Amino acid sequence: MSIELKILNNSGLKKILVVGVFHGDEPQGEYFINEYLNLQKENLKNSLYFIPRLNQNNARTNKNGVDLNRNFPTKNWVKSNKDDYFGGNYPASEEETKFLVNLIEENKFDAIITIHAPYKIINYDGPAQGLADEISNILGYPVESDIGYLTPGSFGTYCGIERNIPTITIEIDENKAPQELLGRFIMLFNFLANKY
Repeated sequence: MSIELKILNNSGLKKILVVGVFHGDEPQGEYFINEYLNLQKENLKNSLYFIPRLNQNNARTNKNGVDLNRNFPTKNWVKSNKDDYFGGNYPASEEETKFLVNLIEENKFDAIITIHAPYKIINYDGPAQGLADEISNILGYPVESDIGYLTPGSFGTYCGIERNIPTITIEIDENKAPQELLGRFIMLFNFLANKY
């Protein structure tokens, strides 16, 4: 398995990680990232670390049937039923999870963004309300601190709550074509690159 990591401006003032596809059936983030990477970018203030597609499978779970967003070594991780939310046989059992854990241990990220669907909200974990409000202004989705259900072993808990890294989960409208949302995501990535 090969996870692609693309870095813009390795010596920026702040480091921001953006993950495009956590769940393989929510592919829009990969499109937004790749389109942004194709644009000419100069003199970025911050460093942007992009993972266009973490999950190579075309389903919610990875090739082993594990929901990567339930597989992180958090205090609230539990072994669950083998369904679409199965968190693995043990925490960080999956290559994709280990990749992200190592990346976060090796870098001091100032913010982490993941792109999901379909709830049309900006969810945040950790000290991220100010950033969530800024992203809400750009994308037009409301801010929600609680997604409304338990998420043991989640990436947001691992990064935001347990490591105090501002962590944002963008839930886009899956009923809109990605092309309709692209302009706003380019504005978002430009904001992260130069104004955050």
